[in-house]
Amino acid sequence: MECQDPITAGGQMGRVLVVDDVAVVRKSIRATLANAGYDVVEAENGKQAIRILQEQERAEPVPINAILSDLRMPQNNGTELVAYFRRQYPAIPVVVLTAYPDVELAVSLMRQGVMDFLVKPVLQNELLAVVKKAVEQQGRGKQQG
Repeated sequence: MECQDPITAGGQMGRVLVVDDVAVVRKSIRATLANAGYDVVEAENGKQAIRILQEQERAEPVPINAILSDLRMPQNNGTELVAYFRRQYPAIPVVVLTAYPDVELAVSLMRQGVMDFLVKPVLQNELLAVVKKAVEQQGRGKQQG
């Protein structure tokens, strides 16, 4: 019997993978999304996020509907991680979070298929609107595919 993440039941709104090396940021995003009805899975780095996505592929109790990923994390090049997500999991919308606004980087990432680019600290209503849009986009992609 496979061990499941404790937050796999319910999740009427969708399941979101939050990738950020700062625990306080992950917990804050988790609280905001969970209060809105989302299931949240946390990863503190790219390796952990990739492992979660690979395990999800095998077990698939509840799919990941969107990925929120920080760009600047120790041990990870955020742009390479985002490129990996887009290449390996093209059906899952990716939203980038960063504390370092950079218009050229934002445009480059959007051209690579990133759905949105948010600057920290993110307002709760802005975060919820972007996540809702991402989950809905992912749902439409599944219905069409």
